[in-house]
Amino acid sequence: MTQTAATAPPAALRRINPAVLYFFGALGGILFGYDLGIISGILVVISKAWNLDGFGKGVLTASLSVGAMVGAGLAARLTGRVGRRRTIMAAGGVVIVATVACALAPGFGALVGFRTVLGLGIGLSSATVPTYISELAPSRIRGAMGALNQIFIVSGILIAFLVSYWLQPDHLWRWMFVGAIVPAAVLVVGLNFLPETPRWLLNTGREAEARAVLASTHSADGDDIDAEVASIRDIIRLDGEQAYRVRDLGRTWVRPMLFVALLLAVGQQFSGVNAINAYFPTMLISLGFTANTALLSAIILGVTKLAFTAWVVFVVDRWGRKPLLLIGNAVMVVTLAATGWVVLNVHDKDTLGTLAVVLLVLYLAGYELGWGAVVWVMMAEVFPLKARGAGMGVGAVVLWAATGVITAVFPIMSDHNHLGLGNSMYVFAGINLLLFLLTKWLVPETKGRSLEQIERNLRETPA
Repeated sequence: MTQTAATAPPAALRRINPAVLYFFGALGGILFGYDLGIISGILVVISKAWNLDGFGKGVLTASLSVGAMVGAGLAARLTGRVGRRRTIMAAGGVVIVATVACALAPGFGALVGFRTVLGLGIGLSSATVPTYISELAPSRIRGAMGALNQIFIVSGILIAFLVSYWLQPDHLWRWMFVGAIVPAAVLVVGLNFLPETPRWLLNTGREAEARAVLASTHSADGDDIDAEVASIRDIIRLDGEQAYRVRDLGRTWVRPMLFVALLLAVGQQFSGVNAINAYFPTMLISLGFTANTALLSAIILGVTKLAFTAWVVFVVDRWGRKPLLLIGNAVMVVTLAATGWVVLNVHDKDTLGTLAVVLLVLYLAGYELGWGAVVWVMMAEVFPLKARGAGMGVGAVVLWAATGVITAVFPIMSDHNHLGLGNSMYVFAGINLLLFLLTKWLVPETKGRSLEQIERNLRETPA
């Protein structure tokens, strides 16, 4: 098809570098990871100074999730109205303001409140970044590009562990918060120079810009831009037959994928990952480690997470999503059960501490191999185009609700007056065994199919 001057893409859009596009698109993951990880170091510093019990630690940690639930819910409306790009930029702005407020908080109550506002920005980002990336990436590498978001999340967690280790000896917990400003500022500035996704642009009648973005991100694969535009338009036409609202996710043909997305969202958190991410140093301190050694061990954990997430980028589009989820579950069941046994039966503190660190590092390797990156990839793939913003918003709300439950309850359940750390590990091992079975029975494979093919197959599946 020959474009007229009226439909020709703006010259500035022809010069988009896909690597830069994906980098800034995934940078929101660093905000997610940093603010999840930094609380572990902050708790080490302020727990004694503020005399925090298990309930207080849980409230402070879970406050981020409460705000994130609200932010993820707002994302469902914002991504459709103002676009994916502007929603992520708004998230970065909220994070900058709230981070400064957290660093200046005069006491526990204020810190909980400001951290809740911080969660608002994190929720907006977490619900929108996977959609932004999946709609920009060609189907052949969409899994790898979606996994890029998880690389940034675990990079943020690792940076948080490094900052905690560096600042903890001087008790500079307020400066630990400040680190989040850097990626947020880069994100806001960088997205000013990047485009909206072609699917959103076509859905709002901006075909010239959509073609320019498709040419930039798909040209290396020799994809037919006209065919891609026609395919997206066909889906827009089908979706346009009836307006979508959040309640429309319960339609007969959409419901199976809504269930899959919610299973992935809840499963990711009930696997126990953020109990480990948020409380790893305090867990090690309870096993006899010094604060400095515990935070150093957390850095080892962070490096492992990053290494296995990077590996997923190379295998997710070859091995497939479902096999990685199942392999990850199997590793998590074994390592969590072994950790529980070690905590309950090994009494030499040096041996206990060493084995616990090794097993929990292996647990997180299994998590990153499967449920870390793959969940965000699949949640952004399974919903139909017009419902994708609402679907991701609902999925992210549920995910953050599950995060809040786990991070609030774990300090209490792992206390020696309740279940204790060993029995808590057994509980998480049992949950992961259940997730293995549900994934095997219910989760479909989506590798190698375009988003439009996935939607067509979904529409054609008998009720």
